[in-house]
Amino acid sequence: MDFPLSRQLVNRLDYLASTGSTNTDLIAMAADRTDLSVLVAGFQSAGRGRATGRQWIAPEGSSLAISVLLRPSAAAKLTPTCFGWLPLIAGLAMARAVGKFIPAEKVSVKWPNDVLVNEQKISGILSELLPDLSGVVIGAGVNIRQHAEQLPIETATSIAIQLDSKQVPSNDEVLAAYLGELRSLYSRFVDAGGDAVASGIRDEVAQRCASVGRRVRAIMPGDQEITGNGVGLDETGRILIQPDGARELFAVSAGDIVHLRHN
Repeated sequence: MDFPLSRQLVNRLDYLASTGSTNTDLIAMAADRTDLSVLVAGFQSAGRGRATGRQWIAPEGSSLAISVLLRPSAAAKLTPTCFGWLPLIAGLAMARAVGKFIPAEKVSVKWPNDVLVNEQKISGILSELLPDLSGVVIGAGVNIRQHAEQLPIETATSIAIQLDSKQVPSNDEVLAAYLGELRSLYSRFVDAGGDAVASGIRDEVAQRCASVGRRVRAIMPGDQEITGNGVGLDETGRILIQPDGARELFAVSAGDIVHLRHN
């Protein structure tokens, strides 16, 4: 499968009809790849979610598994601490890409980077730090052509479902929309020295994040949970929650966010 639109946007793009995990493959290839190298698969048998034990599998040809190597040059002087923003940037990029085909007001991000359409998941993102700490591989899966019975959970959706299977964009159009948004945001972030605040990216991520401005439950490692109101993002990308009955804000760096019903 060729991707003429997408190939124009990145330094290198390789396609596999099927693989275990595009993230695993691209990490193994990283020594021979440059910044903004992309690996795409039409099917992956061992795709993973952020939570341990979760798998992401879709019928062949119905979705895309996309991994992008983001490895800033040494001249950019970005520290690994800055890399924590890259998964959030990818979530915003995917939300904007999906919003080109589905009314954008329906598309949001559940912190840190699950892309939702009317609270149904259409894309998930998993990032992995390179062993030498020089960069990050951002893996994303996006549902394009699945019908409801082909999705693993009732709370998932696809572009085809949202468009009622009419005028579904090509895989290349969806991929190009994502890569174009990701490249633009990433370039701004690098040009700002990895400062999400100065670049304006923190505000843009927060504006698209549906977990900000609503009641949420944060489920963190060690079975720790808090419930409260999501009020914003700090300078490192952590979501800030005002716990019920507490004055001080609680910053969540890792965990699952559950959106609670509005009162």
